Amino acid sequence: MVVNTASECGYTPQYAQLQELYNTYKDKGFVILGFPSNDFGGQEPGTEKDIAAFCQKNYGVTFPMMAKVSTKGSEQHAVYNWLANKEQNGVMDTAVKWNFHKYLIDEQGHLVMSLESGVEPTDARVTNWIEGK
Repeated sequence: MVVNTASECGYTPQYAQLQELYNTYKDKGFVILGFPSNDFGGQEPGTEKDIAAFCQKNYGVTFPMMAKVSTKGSEQHAVYNWLANKEQNGVMDTAVKWNFHKYLIDEQGHLVMSLESGVEPTDARVTNWIEGK
């Protein structure tokens, strides 16, 4: 799962569910990559060190947190360019509209699903996909 994160967002409590999901499925090969981003409402103003400390202290985050990136616009990171463009990912065009947008990618590197911010990390669509149901 790839998810853009922010420390000062209404969806920030999703860190707890992300960590729960990671704890439950990490031994089955499931990985979450958090990409902090300040693209929406300036809700991730901290440095990467600040963000890591916040995540660890408040949510016990142990899944990998990447460098702070842009998810849209002219500074869009290559990962998000691939996720957002059917020409590149071969599956769908998407747009990250807010923090905590989630993408599911399978073991072969294929984009499987795009889930908007309001979809909780432990939603049945996510857990059923991980469990192969």
